[in-house]
Amino acid sequence: MRKVPEHLSQQELEAYLWGAANLLRGLIDAGDYKQYVFPLLFFKRLSDVWDEEYQKALAETGDETYARDTSDDRFTIPDGAHWSNVRNAVRDVGRALGMTYSDVDRVARLVPTMPASFGVMTIDKALEEGPELREAYGDEQIRKLIDTARALEGVARHASTHAAGVVIAPEPLVNFLPLQRPSSGNEEALPTTQYAMNEVAELGLLKMDFLGLTNLTILDLAVDVIRDTHGVEVDLSKLPDGDVKTYEMLSSGDTFGVFQLESGGMRRAVQELRPTSIKDLAALVALYRPGPMQHISTYIRAKHGEESIRYPHPDLADALDETYGVIVYQDQVLHIAQKFAGYTLGQADVMRKAMGKKIRSIMRAEEERFLEGAAAKGYSQTEAKSIFDLIEPFAGYAFNKAHAVSYATLAYQTAYLKANYPEEYMTAVLIMASNHPAGAAQRVAEAYTECRRRGIDILPPDVNRSGVNFRLEGQEEGGPAIRFGLANIKNVGEGVVEGIIEAREAEGGFASVEEFFARVNYRHLNKRALESMAKAGAFDALCSRNALLGSLDRAITMAQRSQQQREAGQGSLFDMLGEEEKPALGFGISALDGDEEETSSALGRQRLAWEKELLGVYVSEHPFARAAKELEGHLSCRLAEVSAEMAGREVVLGGVVISSRSLSTRNGRPFLAATIEDEMGGSLEITVWPDTYEQTREMWEVGTPVVATVRVRTRDERLQLGVQRAVVYEEGEFDPSTLVVPRGNGKSMGNGKPWPGQRDTEGSPNNGPPRLRIVLEETDDHEGDEERLRSLVNALQEYAGEGLVQLSIRQRDGEEVAMELPRARYCPELEQRLGEIVGPWGTVGA
Repeated sequence: MRKVPEHLSQQELEAYLWGAANLLRGLIDAGDYKQYVFPLLFFKRLSDVWDEEYQKALAETGDETYARDTSDDRFTIPDGAHWSNVRNAVRDVGRALGMTYSDVDRVARLVPTMPASFGVMTIDKALEEGPELREAYGDEQIRKLIDTARALEGVARHASTHAAGVVIAPEPLVNFLPLQRPSSGNEEALPTTQYAMNEVAELGLLKMDFLGLTNLTILDLAVDVIRDTHGVEVDLSKLPDGDVKTYEMLSSGDTFGVFQLESGGMRRAVQELRPTSIKDLAALVALYRPGPMQHISTYIRAKHGEESIRYPHPDLADALDETYGVIVYQDQVLHIAQKFAGYTLGQADVMRKAMGKKIRSIMRAEEERFLEGAAAKGYSQTEAKSIFDLIEPFAGYAFNKAHAVSYATLAYQTAYLKANYPEEYMTAVLIMASNHPAGAAQRVAEAYTECRRRGIDILPPDVNRSGVNFRLEGQEEGGPAIRFGLANIKNVGEGVVEGIIEAREAEGGFASVEEFFARVNYRHLNKRALESMAKAGAFDALCSRNALLGSLDRAITMAQRSQQQREAGQGSLFDMLGEEEKPALGFGISALDGDEEETSSALGRQRLAWEKELLGVYVSEHPFARAAKELEGHLSCRLAEVSAEMAGREVVLGGVVISSRSLSTRNGRPFLAATIEDEMGGSLEITVWPDTYEQTREMWEVGTPVVATVRVRTRDERLQLGVQRAVVYEEGEFDPSTLVVPRGNGKSMGNGKPWPGQRDTEGSPNNGPPRLRIVLEETDDHEGDEERLRSLVNALQEYAGEGLVQLSIRQRDGEEVAMELPRARYCPELEQRLGEIVGPWGTVGA
């Protein structure tokens, strides 16, 4: 092997090493991309992403090769670690000033969201671009909040360590820069540099990234499961592009578990794109970022022939033909500079990097050079200037094509396995749930919902069948199912599970719970772990949960005593008895004990609550499953089907309460934000405003099945669901009339009780003229609200009379503001007219 040349710059050394890495990878397996033809200018990303085990091995090898004092994790302060994010600064300052979360959050949301090409958002820019924030700035308290946050802009908020960066030097690093102990407190971990990544580069030190990707591990696991289940060896490097089943799945928006395509926005983009090749996926991955995102629709329409392909200049057709006239990759910027201004590819890359750094002096020099080069090739200054202005923003945020292709290839591979081997792939996804950024509990819940949607059974943990982690197992009837691992139960460690599996593999499955305690080494009989296993149902095949929980202490004590006596060579009267005469260790748990009690609804809900707590999902039965069958004709839709298109409508939803947060309005009135979940795993947060909360306070306990009429709104691009009426679901006793929203002169909800917040406004001979009450909901559409109010006043003036008219405006925070409107002559025609004006945003009643 050739020796690395001496006296190379940082950039030259990185290029040399990346080239060597790609060459080495090509010699090993020719890469995973050899069957796809993609002309590439950059090769960096083809070799810097590995599965997690390989990443650890590489990092350890680097550590051993260069020694601990010359290779160290690099210390970085990424964008989010400065108080450069205006919203974060406002929230942090508001917390320090003791302001309520709702008040601070309201101000933070007024900060406008701008694309990356806009530059770093500052408080001054936010005030300039956000009229609502400028208006709020007039308030003294908010001015203090914003001015204090301004003082923190650019100040380091905290220090963070790059997840995969390693700094390498020819001598101990202390000879070049200061180090510090790792923040984790692990004395065995590498120290970190006190300089950020750019300063490290300026010192001429080599920075290497050893990146680990969970999705690669998922792919390897899925391939192993497929081999074990079907005896088929799937070679991911030889998957044919264009698999119909895969692209039909992606085009339908079924992207859960697919690398890079899981987010809601990306899912919608894939549905619109209807990809047919990795080339399409690569372009989407590159475009779906702040800045180029605005060109996604152009790319999609051009791909499907819905609009003609337009090139910035006819001479750029060759460079932009594959992406339908849209600049997508850094490579294209280089080709344009080469074609239009006579640059070499190396010179073009220097220009691209200068553009990305936005250094004005360098930018001016590069612009002059570009214009001169274009003029030399016969282009006018106007043409050259327009092309330069076009490529400038792309140089800062475009992906290189190799990066996009490698990510798109991984996206295709994960999608292919999910489409063609769904049970095996979802097993791998669940096995790696603990590595997901959202956390194991949330990822398991999401994957469980996806499995239910696809008809894949998820089986509960079982001491006689479960492994350490999730695994696929066959069933006597139906397709294969995924079994929970024992270590997937909260509070159960792998050591305990390995002890159980060791005993099971030595002498076969456990015939009874007594046999379990007799055979499993007492060192693995951890009370907390066994209690969690019992509650999660791992012993259900041997005895009831309540029976075991009631005898657990005694069982552990007797098992430990018996095994310790045997280890010491001591016998007992118990050991002298024959197997058939032994009294089951003396605690005699019957397989049927407690079954009758556990069939009661209260204890049944307790069982389900245990499963939710310890497994993250309801396995034996969802607590809303039976309710969903009875309510099928009454619910407007499933929770997962609620969308922004329903804004302004009232819908009836049902689910079980899985969490709740107590909040208060600016005036100190309590209200609630509760999350409900239905039997299909869909979940939504609903808001129970003060008036309604006063009437329903007792029903929002976790685990309670509820049915609610909610008003759907959108606010700041989020759904806001305000509860209008809610009842607890009782099996066989549901009365749909309790959820009917009053209309016309109706003043009750079908059960004789007034609508929450409704006052008795009915006139009587003793109380003077009749009174008309109008309730109007405040919406996000301020102009629409004002128009409705003007229309109400005009209508009342047309029907002028002696009747009192009261208007209650229900604000978005639940507060109501009452006011008197012009008196009117009450009649059915007026009521109908007013009802048409308020529409779905209010009620009218006499």
